[in-house]
Amino acid sequence: MLHLRMIVPADRTEAVLDLIGETVGTAHLAVVSGAARDPVGDIVLCDVAREACDELLHRLRKLGIDKDGSIAVGDIGVSLSERAEHAEREAPGEGADAVVWEQLTEATHEESTLSYTYLLFICLATMIAACGVVLDNAVLIVGAMAVGPEFGPLAGICTGLVRRAPRLAWRSLNALLVGFAAAIVTTTLFSLLMDATGQFEVSMLNEPRPNTGFIWQPDPFSFVVAVLAGVAGMLSLTSAKSGALVGVAISVTTVPAAANAAVALSYGELGQMWGSVEQLLLNLLGIIVAGVLTLACWKVLWRTQRGRMTRPPGTPQDTSARDVGKS
Repeated sequence: MLHLRMIVPADRTEAVLDLIGETVGTAHLAVVSGAARDPVGDIVLCDVAREACDELLHRLRKLGIDKDGSIAVGDIGVSLSERAEHAEREAPGEGADAVVWEQLTEATHEESTLSYTYLLFICLATMIAACGVVLDNAVLIVGAMAVGPEFGPLAGICTGLVRRAPRLAWRSLNALLVGFAAAIVTTTLFSLLMDATGQFEVSMLNEPRPNTGFIWQPDPFSFVVAVLAGVAGMLSLTSAKSGALVGVAISVTTVPAAANAAVALSYGELGQMWGSVEQLLLNLLGIIVAGVLTLACWKVLWRTQRGRMTRPPGTPQDTSARDVGKS
């Protein structure tokens, strides 16, 4: 279940209440008349099954509540209520499969911001991967993959393309490109510093590397794995199973490829550098293609459920699924 807190202009409160009453999967409706001061209006609270939330938000925005008032959505960790259980049974589909598009857009917007923190994480991850490349240490490579924040902008690009939000797509693409460019430049300088202090040697890069040699030698499996990871990543973002993102992060060769390109560039090994760049681009392309297709299919699937999210005209709402308190 999700909890909605709204500030509603007084002249639209009844319309909002009717809308909530028409939506399946709602419960615990409460109204505090005249309580809001900025903006002025009534406070309306309700719980809604995750499956029905997106449709309810869509219709609330049609009433202009997001412009003249506010809509806040939060997760409910624990809900001990028979009415909540009834609401979840009433809503079609499964909550784990539902996509709340506004929530997804907001999450990807935050994760794809080109901030100092984002740049630090991607640069640090690439430098860790550089150490793994030179030492042929798979543990360091996996650790660098887990630290890398690049899936946020990738998800933002996919979401922006599917939702036709060019600003989000461009913002995410900018963060992705600038982030990797900064990471490669920083790691190249780091590699030169490590070479100057005797920690890195060109022979370490050119010797057989059974654990990390694949990084600069892309093959069809590179794209296949990237596609599978892209599907898993988008499913993780759109559902409650966000823990799968860690597995996605350590299954694609993005940060390690950037690191290998940087180290190879510092030693003038152009063959390895271009192979690494090809690996990087192949993985990014695979994730974006898979992410867009996954979201597009999910959007079509839930669009077919839209008619089941509202009660037919004249159908009374089960009073067990609705509490109204006014003060």
